[in-house]
Amino acid sequence: MKTISIQFLGAASTVTGSKHLLKTPEKNILIDCGLFQGLKSLRLKNREPLPVAIDQIDVVILTHAHLDHCGYIPLLVKSGFKGKILMTPPTKDLATIILRDSAKIQEEDAERENRHGISKHNPSRPLYTLKDAENALKQFYVYSDNQWIKISENIEFRFIKNGHILGSAFIEMNCFGKKIVFSGDIGRKESLLLNAPSVLEEADFLLMESTYGDRLHSTSSTKDQLAEVINDTVHQKGNLLIPSFAVGRAQELMHLVNQLKKENRIPNIPVFMDSPMGANATEILHKYPAWHKLSEKECYAVCNDIQIITDYHDTQKVILLKESKIVIAASGMMTGGRVLEYLKKYLGNKRNTILLVGFQAQGTRGRALKEGVREIKMYGKYYHVNAKVNEITSLSAHGDQQEMLDWMKQFKKKPQKIFLVHGEPQAQEVFRVKIQDELKIKVVVPNQNDEVVLFEV
Repeated sequence: MKTISIQFLGAASTVTGSKHLLKTPEKNILIDCGLFQGLKSLRLKNREPLPVAIDQIDVVILTHAHLDHCGYIPLLVKSGFKGKILMTPPTKDLATIILRDSAKIQEEDAERENRHGISKHNPSRPLYTLKDAENALKQFYVYSDNQWIKISENIEFRFIKNGHILGSAFIEMNCFGKKIVFSGDIGRKESLLLNAPSVLEEADFLLMESTYGDRLHSTSSTKDQLAEVINDTVHQKGNLLIPSFAVGRAQELMHLVNQLKKENRIPNIPVFMDSPMGANATEILHKYPAWHKLSEKECYAVCNDIQIITDYHDTQKVILLKESKIVIAASGMMTGGRVLEYLKKYLGNKRNTILLVGFQAQGTRGRALKEGVREIKMYGKYYHVNAKVNEITSLSAHGDQQEMLDWMKQFKKKPQKIFLVHGEPQAQEVFRVKIQDELKIKVVVPNQNDEVVLFEV
């Protein structure tokens, strides 16, 4: 007898570093290949070799393009991975932008640390370079959603839209007569930008994300909440800084702001999106109309009714503008990127507002601000927090506990076992109990590097 097993190389008892290795007698398949973010103990894992030999990985399949799901790819290729990396067409376009941006930020951060002598390493080196990222892109291959792709004699899979970001998908896999489903990051039931996650009818095994496994999103109108935050900030003659992933949330935010202006519910203040990849990410909406809900006119407005900043010198000009403004800047958890330049200038002024619109992982500046810290460390210096910090959870791209439960209840043939990944321990424990109580399905919460036998053939 031979075994089919899965090893959890990332996003096990944490929300970052998604990597799940399905081991079979024919092919070993890595589902997602993400970077660890947040806590230093997690970030250091990015510099450790994987606990499996690179030549034991035959193929990589991506659920979507966020950095915690694709950001390790250049390192994998640099370490000797020669296989194909499979994804949907929008995921390819977005991952290309994100990996180039990630490499650029790492090169800039290493250069800055070396120039100012603020690194414990001498010299400080990026995890990977732009050249490493470009090399990795050569191994990208795309497939449409609902198209069955044969991996080997007894393994095939397809992508099915899951509503998280543009191009994101469930992975439904037929493997030696069993059906294994990988949820990726599951989207919202109601989204301005994307359709609800697709219904799947059956699964023998389900790898399920659990980011918001212990909470429900606000049912208050997102539009009303955003209008209130904008108007309060303008009344204070302040600036509104929205740290946001340049892919997904940023476009939804732009659409909401456009609607509020059109309805005369907020003043016609300038809106900037400061991200080197923001312009490209927004243009990709035009390219893939079948992957989102916006009309051509709405798409045009999202792309054009905002000033997109790509050059660092223009960032400084925006910061110095005296009038109230809205700035959307990456990264969403404030781990790096242009948003830090705004934070340095805006945190100390009580008239300004920092608006959190996505999940904030442990160990990130976003989590620290959410929990009410009085100072934030950036580039070796501490900055006092006087600005107001608000949060709108209904803008999250992740389904909440009830939305995830409702999605799982749609299975006609329920999984015999569910593995909870991509969640912090408290969220996972609450969600585990809830699933077992309501769905009567066995739930496993794996730890980092655990390997579990699914079945034998």
